[in-house]
Amino acid sequence: MAGAGAREKRSTAARLKAALSGGGGEEGEAGAELRALLERVLRPGEASSSSEALAWCRCLLAGGEPWDGFVQAVRAYDPATLCGLVWTANFVAYRCRTCGISPCMSLCAECFHQGEHAGHDYNMFRSQAGGACDCGDGNVMREAGFCRRHRIKSSSEVPSVPKDLLIMSELVLPQFIFCIIQYLREGYNEPVLDLPSEKDLQKVLQILEPHISFLEDLTKMGGAMRSVLTQVLTNQQFYKDLSSGGGENACAKKSHEKYLIALKGSGLTFPEDKLVGGVQEQTPGASTSALQGCAGATPASGQGDSSDEEDQDGSQGLGKRKRVKLSSTTKDQSIMEVLKHKCFLEELLFWTIKYEFPQKMVTFLLNMLPDQDYKIAFTKTFVQHYAFIMKTLKKSHESDTMSNRIVHISVQLFSNEELARQVTEECQLLDIMVTVLLYMMESCLIKSELQDEENSLHVVVNCGEALLKNNTYWPLVSDFINILSHQSVAKKFLEDHRLLVMWMNFVSFFQGMNLNKRELNEHVEFESQTYYAAFAAELEACAQPMWGLLSHCKVRETQEYTQNVVKYCLEALQDWFDAINFVDEPTPNQVTFHLPLHRYYAMFLSKAVKCQEVDLDSLLPDQEMLMKLMVHPLQIQASLSEIHSNMWVRNGLQIKGQAMTYVQSHFCNSMIDPDIYLLQVCASRLDPDYFISSVFERFKVVDLLTMASQHQNTVLDAEHERSMLEGALTFLVILLSLRLHLGMTDDEILRAEMVAQLCMNDRTHSSLLDLIPENPNPKSGIVPGSLSFESMLSAVADFKAPIFEPGGSMQQGMYTPKAEVWDKEFDPVMVILRTVYRRDVQSAMDRYTAFLKQSGKFHGNPWPPYKKRTNLHPSYKGLLRLLHCKTLHIVLFTLLYKILMDHQNLSEHVLCMVLYLIELGLENSSEQEPDEEDSVGGQERCHDSWFPGNNLVSNMRHFINYVRVRVPETAPEVKREPPASTSADGFAASQNSGTAQVFSLVAERRKKFQEIINRNTSEASQAVRPKTSMKWSAPGATPQLTTAILEVKESILSLLVKLHHKLSGKQNSYYPPWLEDMETLLPQENPKYFHGDGMTAVERILLKAALQSRMNKRIIEEICRKVTPPVPPKKISPTEKKTLDKEERRQKARERQQKLLAEFASRQKSFMETAMDVESPDTDIAMEITASEQHVSEAMYDCVICGQSGPSTEDRPAGLVVLLQASSVLGQCRNSSEPKKLPTTEKEQIYARDTCAAVYEERLAILQKFFKDSSCLQSVSIGWEGGVYVQTCGHTLHIDCHKSYMESLRNDQVLQGFSVDKGEFTCPLCRQFANSVLPCYPGNNVERNLWQCHSNKNMQDLIKEVEELQEQLGTFPSETNLSKEMESVMKDIKSTTQKKYTDYSKTPGSPDNDFLFMYSVARTNLELELVHRGGNLCQGGASTAGKRSCLHQLFHVLAMHMRLYSIDSAYNPWKKLTQLIEDKNLQILNEEQPEVPVLYRDVLSLLLVQILTMPQPLHKEHFTCIIKVLFTLLYIQALVALSTKGSTDDRTTWMNSGVLKKNISNAKTSHEALLSHVISELSKGKVYNQDETEDLSMDNNSAWCLHSPETYLQQFCLPFLRITSLLQHHLFGGELPSCQEDEEFTVLANCLGLLPSSFQSSHHFSSASCLDWPVPAFDIISQWCSELVSFADKHPTQVKSLFLQESKWDLPRLLQLPENYNTIFQYYHRKSCSVCTKVPKDPAVCLVCGTFVCLKGLCCKQQSYCECVLHSQNCGAGTGIFLLINASVIIIIRGHRFCLWGSVYLDAHGEEDRDLRRGKPLYICKERYKVLEQQWISHTFDHINKRWGPHYNGL
Repeated sequence: MAGAGAREKRSTAARLKAALSGGGGEEGEAGAELRALLERVLRPGEASSSSEALAWCRCLLAGGEPWDGFVQAVRAYDPATLCGLVWTANFVAYRCRTCGISPCMSLCAECFHQGEHAGHDYNMFRSQAGGACDCGDGNVMREAGFCRRHRIKSSSEVPSVPKDLLIMSELVLPQFIFCIIQYLREGYNEPVLDLPSEKDLQKVLQILEPHISFLEDLTKMGGAMRSVLTQVLTNQQFYKDLSSGGGENACAKKSHEKYLIALKGSGLTFPEDKLVGGVQEQTPGASTSALQGCAGATPASGQGDSSDEEDQDGSQGLGKRKRVKLSSTTKDQSIMEVLKHKCFLEELLFWTIKYEFPQKMVTFLLNMLPDQDYKIAFTKTFVQHYAFIMKTLKKSHESDTMSNRIVHISVQLFSNEELARQVTEECQLLDIMVTVLLYMMESCLIKSELQDEENSLHVVVNCGEALLKNNTYWPLVSDFINILSHQSVAKKFLEDHRLLVMWMNFVSFFQGMNLNKRELNEHVEFESQTYYAAFAAELEACAQPMWGLLSHCKVRETQEYTQNVVKYCLEALQDWFDAINFVDEPTPNQVTFHLPLHRYYAMFLSKAVKCQEVDLDSLLPDQEMLMKLMVHPLQIQASLSEIHSNMWVRNGLQIKGQAMTYVQSHFCNSMIDPDIYLLQVCASRLDPDYFISSVFERFKVVDLLTMASQHQNTVLDAEHERSMLEGALTFLVILLSLRLHLGMTDDEILRAEMVAQLCMNDRTHSSLLDLIPENPNPKSGIVPGSLSFESMLSAVADFKAPIFEPGGSMQQGMYTPKAEVWDKEFDPVMVILRTVYRRDVQSAMDRYTAFLKQSGKFHGNPWPPYKKRTNLHPSYKGLLRLLHCKTLHIVLFTLLYKILMDHQNLSEHVLCMVLYLIELGLENSSEQEPDEEDSVGGQERCHDSWFPGNNLVSNMRHFINYVRVRVPETAPEVKREPPASTSADGFAASQNSGTAQVFSLVAERRKKFQEIINRNTSEASQAVRPKTSMKWSAPGATPQLTTAILEVKESILSLLVKLHHKLSGKQNSYYPPWLEDMETLLPQENPKYFHGDGMTAVERILLKAALQSRMNKRIIEEICRKVTPPVPPKKISPTEKKTLDKEERRQKARERQQKLLAEFASRQKSFMETAMDVESPDTDIAMEITASEQHVSEAMYDCVICGQSGPSTEDRPAGLVVLLQASSVLGQCRNSSEPKKLPTTEKEQIYARDTCAAVYEERLAILQKFFKDSSCLQSVSIGWEGGVYVQTCGHTLHIDCHKSYMESLRNDQVLQGFSVDKGEFTCPLCRQFANSVLPCYPGNNVERNLWQCHSNKNMQDLIKEVEELQEQLGTFPSETNLSKEMESVMKDIKSTTQKKYTDYSKTPGSPDNDFLFMYSVARTNLELELVHRGGNLCQGGASTAGKRSCLHQLFHVLAMHMRLYSIDSAYNPWKKLTQLIEDKNLQILNEEQPEVPVLYRDVLSLLLVQILTMPQPLHKEHFTCIIKVLFTLLYIQALVALSTKGSTDDRTTWMNSGVLKKNISNAKTSHEALLSHVISELSKGKVYNQDETEDLSMDNNSAWCLHSPETYLQQFCLPFLRITSLLQHHLFGGELPSCQEDEEFTVLANCLGLLPSSFQSSHHFSSASCLDWPVPAFDIISQWCSELVSFADKHPTQVKSLFLQESKWDLPRLLQLPENYNTIFQYYHRKSCSVCTKVPKDPAVCLVCGTFVCLKGLCCKQQSYCECVLHSQNCGAGTGIFLLINASVIIIIRGHRFCLWGSVYLDAHGEEDRDLRRGKPLYICKERYKVLEQQWISHTFDHINKRWGPHYNGL
């Protein structure tokens, strides 16, 4: 029965359903029968039967009804208001921040477009891991954003489901799902050695594919079916009955055993063998060979152990210790144990995990989520399996794919706050997560080497492990961050002390990871790149959860949470200090950038004070702990300075990378900001002298701080001293002025960040969003793109719209700081803090300087401005004590003195910082000090120390007389005797004033440390380890230090006054301002901001000092009275150049250099303008042949290679550098002025029928059908498609020089971008791309002058001469170099285009082909030049390119080749045009294939043929003669065309009116007479017969030509006149006159010599007056018309289609693009390719013709050419312009090269969005599109775009 036919199945199903739903007694039997049937049908193992089984299931579910009907029926009962559409990776979805509640909210395209999101902050994104649509889910998004379909339906509207509809489903589905589970059990084999065999798993999944697809189809039937499925999946009874493995079925038993085996490894219990590998000890000796020994012993660990036996025990013990602690802390043992399953859902998930999350299964499980009961059950199951999931993930080989699929599921479950809260409470979700995180990290711990390497007990993660390197932990961490974003969950976490302890334990694994040790001897061999893993780990695993928790500690009520975290953080820190054996000195030359515990502590402190009004001191530990806390962050600051001073260069580039990452925008607010804040806290609470001395000691510049001019630094090389000193001072400045966590509001912070970034450089909107640290976290406060961001941006910056430079480099829309920001808010401190590259600081200063110069506020070189700071939060007032401590004052005094005395290694930067610190001190001085004190007494009282007190204001005026310094014996100070006046006791006194010299910094610090320790602990003796290091005692090798006494007699004030003199370079330059103007002393509102340089800074400080105390004021006045220029020490060796002078000299040199550069740039610019002005044809300066050259008979050429100048000769020809390219631009002209649009719906299509190329091709085909081939090929031009365009940069070179240049290029391998083998090169002078050289014809300029003298020969003689000249046979010139070159360039021209564009003859390879091709090249170039001029010659002037035109030379080459083909004189069209043929029989010679009638011939083609077959150089009179003759033919063609436009009546009217005029004298120049004659001649045959039928379809266009035949005739003839004028201009020189559009005809006719000399410019101008008939007009017209008549007799239908119409071709245009990019994207990104019918991975569309192609698609490859390359050859003869749909960029293909051009779609901020990464709405930028079109038309892609690469036909 299992194999029954469809009908039987249906009847069985119907019968069973009736029995089961009927009630009565048959239910039992029917149920048993159904079960038996299903067991038979669904038995696993028979692959062939799966389709059969599914057929049965469908039948049974539908109860015998047709399946589709059943589906419809169930759908009717769908109450679901959720969309729930599930998508996989790479799907395009939307996210609207305005509507989202959860940051993970996403919508499918359909719901997004159906909803109302106009004006919202949304973006489109390409899903990374997959997701599901949240439309209709009120937990995740606001209802306003729901789409029309999912606006809440109340459940009352949906009818309840009839019982019997789904009764079968409830019975069939349990068996069906069990069948799937059995397949999964059967197929799984417990892998040996932890390697699941991928192949087997894939096989099972393949068999199951149809089953799971079937389930997926069921979920799509809507809510009713989903609830049945939920019931089946979660019902424990079904599961018990079916899967227990009991019963008689052997097969089921086997599968159950397999299941039990698979379950074994599912707990987190640690197998014994894992223990050994638990903690890896990597001693330097552990090499790979050591690993092989243990591999056998520990198969599961997959990690090696150290080679050292004892170590193994140690590490094992450690591992155990950690682990025991870990397991015991877990409240719920179930996390550790083996899983137990109670329902289908649980086991299905288990297998989904075992099989590493097959996509189909994931999609099915997610498709069920709209069912609320299922959602809860599934979430709980997921949590239950959480540990197992992570365990599997860790072992997986495809961890990336698996991570994505895990997150695909978890983000759907944990984004919902209600659900997250429920599982946290009921399933210990937080416990599970933290435990699993700890478990994951356990496997890659190593011993920390920080501080005490031997005895350290601390373990850290090893960043080299795959787990960290490949970010395997991210799904876990991202889930953790996701659930912490819910307030209710975060509160549980923060309240649970045990969890906090575990979490701090976890964080401490990262404390001190990735330790760097400074390489002192040789460069490190292998630069490890693990640092990025370390930074990523700290950011993701530590910082992100921290920000998540902080976001819930915003209000006062949450104080206890902060206190909890701080408490456990301090405990963890204390443990850490103990573990690494830390006392007080950090180990030198070591640094780790990772101190997450410090940062947790700092950020929670900051939050507590800022938001929760907690008293800071209640959270701070004792002094000793504070001292320890500050050590490591300070070590990082000092190391940053060392790294920037190149002291770590032997560690390779990666250490620089670390220093940059530490301050980079994504990391800074989790790294450097907390570090600096913590140091600020420590500084505000510790002894200031201790802190300051610690800073200078850490920065290793203590030895430099001496008054002596020479010193020994035991810890620093001399070349690093200066930058380390700058580093130390800069650090102090940042520490004292930064207020990020000390009182600034969020808005102020955002503003400061924004200003700092904008001051460094103008920024685009997106880079600004990226550079500003999310403050403090995306989920709180400022969301990028939120209102505060936008309004702040508009407050501080101006938008500069995107601009286009002619060079083609396209700017984006930029924001630039407003003037008042530069004026009042530029903050160098913030800039220094936020710069990743040091050059940005300089850039900001340069921009600031430029602003001041421009606005006239300050000229000269300004110093960084002084900016007043935000007020400190009261808790941190202690920080200001740093400014008022003696140690700092001594340092400042010493540095001022050293700068004044020009000691080494001091810079303007140091002075700037010193003055800044003094000014800060004055701004923040505590109280006004008493003034009564007498200054003399003040001086005497100072015994013990340098300064009397701590207040900077009073210390500034304190004079220091003598200082005792220790100097090397060689120093100049030693030789000096003490001053004679000083007696011994005086000496003693000076000794007193000098003993506490700054050198005691270290001692001072020791002393303070001792005090603090003693205060804290009675066992001080043990606390301080004896110093064994020789750090401070000078090594013996250096010159002995001796003590010298230095006479100083200065105070800070006097030093400042003298500095002012020094800076100004004048004596007595400082004069106290208040002596002139008492006003200055009045306490006034201090401005917050100052501009100026060093002198203004000194003046400001002195004024502030005077304001703060009368004493200071008096002393300043005294100093100014008696000041003398400072006396430097006598014996300064001349080698010790003055630092400041050095600075000035440098400055001057810099200015000189700037000047030179500017001059050079302007010169280069003018050269660029002349050499490369490709972009703007209209502005070009006409480079005409100058007057002087006209007298020289021979043209001279400069060779740009050898530099010689001379004529081009037969032996040594010169040539023009040219680029030959095939072009189809002309063929793209359409005959409508309305541009074609790019299709964006199925209805719109583009047909190529109306392009110029198609029209001409069709015409040639018809001609070839009826006329002789050779004659056809001379009656038209080709080259509309694939014509060869020749352009030059105008530079010339000798052809032999060029050959050797090419040789040298061939040997030079480094050149990319062009292929030398194909003859490509760049012009040696202007670097323009080129691929051939066009020989210059040796000749003189005489022909250019010939044309001025009008000839007196009459027309008949000239016609005769032309005929004779044409009949001279062109003999091939003798074999000269020139002729060889001409031949080779002709070959180049031919090979430029494809064969299909040159072969039009019926007999392949006939010479007619070449003949046609050659004159068509001339035509193509003339037509293109006309297009470049805008389609007419109204502009006049020289040719666009002036000197860059090569048509003249090109003509010589073409003419030389064309004269090799003689035209048989019988067929020469010239005869037909200029002679009446007596013998009428001529026409009937060749009946089969007559010649093309003259009236069907294209006049321009005839013109080129005539001219190119004449001997060169041509005479002007012959040229004019040819034009006059051809114009008569053209005019008659125009009349014929006009006559066919009119109706029969019109023709009669015309004929009659013309007959009257026939007899006037000037009948042959009257168009009426001629028209009448034409009509009467043509009426003899059947030419007009076809007319009557078409009368109705007359278009409006023909209406006007009937009223004013004159206008029509002029329009018809204009194209001929334009091209001819251009030709004349190129051949004979001379200006093209400019004119108005309406007089173009007369002006050109006059220019060409067609106008009769008698012509007066009258209003009644008639085009016919230009006619000059060589033979009686009416006779020759009759002769021409008779050809048509005889053709019409044979083929009456074709006559009219061949008439030449007037050309209404519009200029070539690219397709018009829609305003909004989304229109294109939505239509094309899912469109399937017409060739391979798949949806391409990289779809592209051609902007010339709108064809849709697969970029790089192998599916559409033909003979190794991918589709885009093929299309570029077919559509543009090698040039293709494609819009890449998924990237919004345009790519250009030119021959064998391609380049990315950029995008013509920009967002609202004027930026491109390449690859649609940001997904913001994009709008067309018309200017850019214009530029693109211009480059296409002018063929300048090669010159303007610089980045070309070969595409190897793979695009």
